[in-house]
Amino acid sequence: MGMLAATAASALLASPQESLVRRRRLSGAWTLRLRPAASLGVASLRVHNFVPKCYITNIEADVSTVNKEETFDDHPSLPSVCSIPVVNLRGDVLDSSPFPLHDRASCPSDFEELPVLSEGEQHTLASTPAHPAGLYALYASYLFGNLVEQLWNFAWPAALAILHSNLLPVAIVGFFTKLSVFVGAPIVGKLMDHFPRIPMYTALNAVQVATQLISAATVIYALRNLSHGSTTAVVLRPWFIALVAAGAIERLAGLALGVSMERDWVVLLAGTNRPVALAQANAVLNRLDLVCETVGASVFGLLLSRYHPVTCLKIACGLMICSFPVLVMLGQLINRVSCHALDSSRTATDESICTDLLDVRRIVQNSLSAIKHGWNEYKQQTVLPASAATVFLNFNVALAPGAIMTALLMHRGISPSIVGAFSGLCSIMGLVATFISSSLVKRVGILKAGAAGLIFQASLLSIALTVYWAGSISQRTPLLIFLASIALSRLGHMSYDVVGTQIVQTGVPASKANLIGGMEVSIASLAELVMLAMAIIANDVSHFGFLAILSVSSVAGAAWMFCRWLTNPTDEQRELFMFDPLYQVQATGAVV
Repeated sequence: MGMLAATAASALLASPQESLVRRRRLSGAWTLRLRPAASLGVASLRVHNFVPKCYITNIEADVSTVNKEETFDDHPSLPSVCSIPVVNLRGDVLDSSPFPLHDRASCPSDFEELPVLSEGEQHTLASTPAHPAGLYALYASYLFGNLVEQLWNFAWPAALAILHSNLLPVAIVGFFTKLSVFVGAPIVGKLMDHFPRIPMYTALNAVQVATQLISAATVIYALRNLSHGSTTAVVLRPWFIALVAAGAIERLAGLALGVSMERDWVVLLAGTNRPVALAQANAVLNRLDLVCETVGASVFGLLLSRYHPVTCLKIACGLMICSFPVLVMLGQLINRVSCHALDSSRTATDESICTDLLDVRRIVQNSLSAIKHGWNEYKQQTVLPASAATVFLNFNVALAPGAIMTALLMHRGISPSIVGAFSGLCSIMGLVATFISSSLVKRVGILKAGAAGLIFQASLLSIALTVYWAGSISQRTPLLIFLASIALSRLGHMSYDVVGTQIVQTGVPASKANLIGGMEVSIASLAELVMLAMAIIANDVSHFGFLAILSVSSVAGAAWMFCRWLTNPTDEQRELFMFDPLYQVQATGAVV
């Protein structure tokens, strides 16, 4: 329909008379005045099979370049003897509200003014969300749902640690949750692309809350009835097997909800062709995620310090039960205040595909088929290097705040207060990065902002690795340089996390957003599993240097891959990011 509208507009703007199109300035905006074709003696020129009242969006008329003649072979309704000058139209400009070519069906030859936005107006439009009220409702839903999820992500490991001193039960649950994401994310992403958004959102919330309640019930049962026994006796109990299964499904449902909201919904509500607004929306979602992660852990930790673990889990269950109707209501609200933008169809719902995917008897075959299909689609995306860079960053498990870094610092005899301050500083840097990223996108464009984030992170981690291999982090000054380099590198990491997400959002069509997002999450989970295996093999703290080299190499590889992608763009890549300053400057230089 977009090509038809553009072609029709070209024909309607065309005339042998140069006086048909006049450009004038009104209230700071350029407009085109179209005179009725009939008054110029070309009434025989008609466009058949076109609705009497048409609306055209996302079109910029460039009157500086007019071709002499062009024959419309694809449109037989135009007489072959008509020699028509054509005004080039570009259909990828910032989206604005539809405007009518005419409003009077009784006068089909009369046309209104067609506005052409000035550069300043385009920048203003780029910063304005398409559905601001819908975005605010999305933030509320994301905040509430993520807060309950992060609280539970802290609650179940803490409860298992109280139940058994060995870390093996927690490691087993964590391993199977990663494995379920690796296997199940592609098939869930494919399902989400074939189901309506709101019903799928409601179903995933129901599954997540139900599995959280089942997991909580198993842990409460164990806390009340289990006496201290061997690790093998614990992991072979039916309640633990139920916990593993419920935990794997819960994590898969949670990630599916995250992919849906972060890769699909936010793009529709902010606007695909409004890069600054989309960058700001992504930054807000990342800030909310960081806040929920901190608040969720703090709240449950405070509850544990005052009440019995069973009481704390019951409070968590109450929050889960209350969260479901609230989230369903917020989902409906998002759709309502955004003029039902979420009702727009991505792909036609194919009942046979959905039935096959949900066939439990063929779950292994369907999973393998979904992974293969997802991989084939994933590797064909124009923005593959940007997504692959995100996956590479998941290999950095050593030079980042986490269990391995904490173990290293405690082994070196570092004060727990310094370890805690380091973790807090990393969280603060991540929060600051969400503000920096949107500012970078506005100043230098999305592509340069992504490259800056990766190069910044790789440079600071290289400094940290150099300090570590110097063998002097037991001393105060080298230790502070080591920790400060890692903490500051989180600025680059979180900046690229926001920017890389937006690049993938821009490059992946809406009909495949969940499939590609699920595949990226699946591959990232595989990367984490590989590094977890490496950490198990090199489990001695003395082998930390080996893990640190792998971490720096992965980040440097991500930066190299992304920069190479920018410096060797394809035509499709240039077209996709035609409004990015990087390619605009290159295009200007080529013309000069």
